[in-house]
Amino acid sequence: MKMVTEAKEQLLPVLQDCSLTHGMNAAEIRELLGSAQVRVREYAKGDIVFHDGEMPHCIYILLTGEVHILKDTFSGRQIFLSEIAEPGDMFGEVYDVLGQPYDMYVEAVRPTRVLEISSHLLSLDGGGELSRSALLVQRNLMRIFARKAYFMAGKLKVLASGSLREKIVRFLFQHIGPDGCIELSVSREYLAAYLAVTRPSLSRELSAMQREGILAVDGRHIRVTAMERFEEYL
Repeated sequence: MKMVTEAKEQLLPVLQDCSLTHGMNAAEIRELLGSAQVRVREYAKGDIVFHDGEMPHCIYILLTGEVHILKDTFSGRQIFLSEIAEPGDMFGEVYDVLGQPYDMYVEAVRPTRVLEISSHLLSLDGGGELSRSALLVQRNLMRIFARKAYFMAGKLKVLASGSLREKIVRFLFQHIGPDGCIELSVSREYLAAYLAVTRPSLSRELSAMQREGILAVDGRHIRVTAMERFEEYL
């Protein structure tokens, strides 16, 4: 891991598509980047961005590369929780706002650059007033948390299903288009973690549904081929 000194102007395109800076103009984003509380770090493959049990000190935004969110069991088995692979994606913000220690850790799976926004930028602990950019970031954080609460409500509906097939159908139903097609935006590994099952189990069930003529699966593209049979599992 190392600190990087670079022209922060180059980061504008990434932040203009980031949910944390949504609705901010270029001048407001430049004000945010100009703060001494905002910095860029580089991580080599295998570096840990933060450890399980560590206290948070900033919000992270992915610039380039990819990180995985992981958890180790007491027996030493590593559990995959999620992946962060899109520039502008944010992670660690819930723990930072709540001031709670991380209950997972994040590892760079290839050379990665991350923007770190210190907690101090968004607080009045040191006195004074918050900048306009900091206030806009706070507003966006509230919207992000509201979306996450909505997302978790949907996830609970899926996980409350009895069988794996019911979980798959309820998940796909939330993303299905009017033409009966679903374009998954996440990997098979991520979907298995979301459904709290192993990846082989997920793949076997999708293959079974394809053999039974319920689904047609082609990578991340899925088409419901028998809607009435599909909806029996809702």
